Amino acid sequence: MRLYLASTSPARLSVLRGAGIEPVCFAPDVDEEAEVAAREAELGRALTAPELTEHLGRLKAEDVVRRHGPDGTGEIDGLVLGGDSMFLLDDEILGKPHRPEVALARSKQHRGRTGVLHSGHWLIDCTAGATRAAAGAVDTATVTLASDLADAELEAYVATGEPLELAGGFAIDGLAGAFIERIEGAPSCVIGLSLPALRRLVIELGHEYPGLWRD
Repeated sequence: MRLYLASTSPARLSVLRGAGIEPVCFAPDVDEEAEVAAREAELGRALTAPELTEHLGRLKAEDVVRRHGPDGTGEIDGLVLGGDSMFLLDDEILGKPHRPEVALARSKQHRGRTGVLHSGHWLIDCTAGATRAAAGAVDTATVTLASDLADAELEAYVATGEPLELAGGFAIDGLAGAFIERIEGAPSCVIGLSLPALRRLVIELGHEYPGLWRD
């Protein structure tokens, strides 16, 4: 069974490869801001962070299926996975910091405290030349940074550039691994794709998870 990843995220690709899965990657083309605004207008309220992650994951997966699935180029024969992640501290969504000064301020804010990471997933079954079914799930984990981190350590980390394009501004599988004191939940969820959630979705759609493992 082939898995198609509606993402070009190196972190998500790394998680899957580490789990014995070699996906085919497609870059989704989604106007996230406009789509979220439309969904919130439809609901008459703001989406929660878990709802946002699943909704964006769904949009990404559906876009890839529309362009490359049975009614598109026909390249896809397997399962299509879309995902999105959001990190919250004090109920505030902290996206990618992009700038060093923002990354440093956020890391100091997070120091000695616990944040929440939501990882949304949407899986579409596109096997045997048809779009058959879809299912979604959100997994959640908490991340606590060490309280004794010195400003110099945080400054050195930000200077590497690693946290600038990461939701929450840290990577547990990278240089910040030594700064993270505790994780509650699936470690893969914190990286951006929950393997336990993926397994449950694969089973929900009637397939066997080991079928995704590369030969």
